[in-house]
Amino acid sequence: MFPLRDDRPTFTAPIVTTLLIVACTLVFIFELLLDDYSLNHFITMYGVVPARLHPQTLFTSMFLHGGWSHILGNMLFLWAFGRSLEDAMGHTKFLGFYLSCGVISAIVHVLFNHYSRVPTVGASGAIAGVMGAYLLKFPRANIRTLVFVIVFVTTADIPAAFILIYWFVIQLSSGFGSIASTQVTNSGVAWFAHIGGFLAGMALVHLMGTRTRYYRRRDIYWN
Repeated sequence: MFPLRDDRPTFTAPIVTTLLIVACTLVFIFELLLDDYSLNHFITMYGVVPARLHPQTLFTSMFLHGGWSHILGNMLFLWAFGRSLEDAMGHTKFLGFYLSCGVISAIVHVLFNHYSRVPTVGASGAIAGVMGAYLLKFPRANIRTLVFVIVFVTTADIPAAFILIYWFVIQLSSGFGSIASTQVTNSGVAWFAHIGGFLAGMALVHLMGTRTRYYRRRDIYWN
């Protein structure tokens, strides 16, 4: 399942969400232009390596990606869930929220993999934070989702709560199933970064707040 968009009306342009997608895409294009040696050096330099952590990589790593499926999946999820959350929080607050979730998720990953020398990259932790916040703020929303049924492809409107809880349960089961691994995981997925980001998003959106009441009142006015 790949989420495409939600059914919530928004009243502001998703400026930050769009700029984040553009930034990640431009960095990925730059990666594609590098030869193998330069790419490995670039990822090692700017990705999170728990065994020799450099604080700046907690930020830089969330703009790097490891392949086409990695970036396409992440950007789809960011677009589907980020627009409404940005609309509710406001542009500046949403950007701070997003970056904070990304940093916290990277720290959680380091704590569970502190001996690992494998670079970790991707916006997944930050986007997991967006998803956790979305679950709290808009659990009754529906998500237009791309669904693959054997050889057929279709779309369906699926409740956000179902998608998000199902996704989080997979992260939990996979994360604790790989807890004995000495590397990121055997699958190369930083499960605990996802878990940490999701929980951080739920906590931070509660602390930072949204403008939901303001938009509800505007809904009434325009109706």
